[in-house]
Order: sequence, then C-alpha cells, then structure tokens
Amino acid sequence: MTSTPTIAASPAFQLKRHASGQLLLITGGGEQHLGVVPVRAFPIAAPDEGVSLVGREGHELAWLERLDGLPQPLRSLLEEELALRDFVPEITRLISVSSFGTPSTWVVETDRGKTSFVLKGEEDIRRLKHPSMLIAASHGVHFSVKDISALDRASRRLLERFL
Repeated sequence: MTSTPTIAASPAFQLKRHASGQLLLITGGGEQHLGVVPVRAFPIAAPDEGVSLVGREGHELAWLERLDGLPQPLRSLLEEELALRDFVPEITRLISVSSFGTPSTWVVETDRGKTSFVLKGEEDIRRLKHPSMLIAASHGVHFSVKDISALDRASRRLLERFL
C-alpha cells in the first residue's frame, strides 16, 4: 500500500488551474491529474487543517496538513476552490418557524441575506463544539450558528424549541 504524498513536504508537486477551469495536479514523476477537487477533512471545526486533493475517480492523490504553511499562490488557489465547495451560510437571526413539529419551514437571516428552508427532522440540527451548531436543510445546504448566545432573544427561543 502506498502512502498519499503531502504537497507541503514535496516541492516536486505542482497544482495549477488548467485552461478548462479545473485544477491540474502534476506529480514529481510527471503524472497529470485533471479535475482534482480539494476536500476539507474538518470544514467546520478546523477549516485550515487537513485538505485532501481527490482525483476524478474519488481517490486521494495528495494530502495537505495545513493551508497556512503553503506558498500564497497555491493557498489562494485552494481557498478559491474550497469556497465554491464549502458554502455554509451563518444564521444571524431566526425570523419565523412554520411549526414546532417537523417538517417545518424556517425563515432566517444569514450573513448572505434572508432565506427560507425546510427542516425535515430534529436530527438535522447538530450541536458542535459549544456554543455552535449546524443545521441541515432539506435541499442539502448546511447552515451554521457560530454562537447560540449571540442570537437575539426571540431567535434563541425559537431554536430552543427544537433542542
């Protein structure tokens, strides 16, 4: 079994944007992998640690221990790709909830604007490291609440009904 190369430890690797817009990984041996996708190991808890570069077949091609240790052009390229993949709006206020049973429609204010989503079940609300949580909407988007205590009183009351 071969180990996955770590780009930060091997200057022989190159990562660049191909003319098609996809990422191209070139290994030290000259192997080219088009369509590489960066995937965070812990997108919420440790977004700058542990990034895997995954090929089209779903196999890990390289592992990055930390983003902050990379040269700026490489880091910027990866952060740009990761921002497209890891869309997690932060809920700043709960405006309304259609019912206190599930499924229910939530209208919220986020750091990206006002939106609504359907919460299928209470199990779609996950507590993370205190005081944060992650809420999975029925359409696949995840919403974060970074600090429950930072929400206004009305928002905290609505949220507590589901906890």
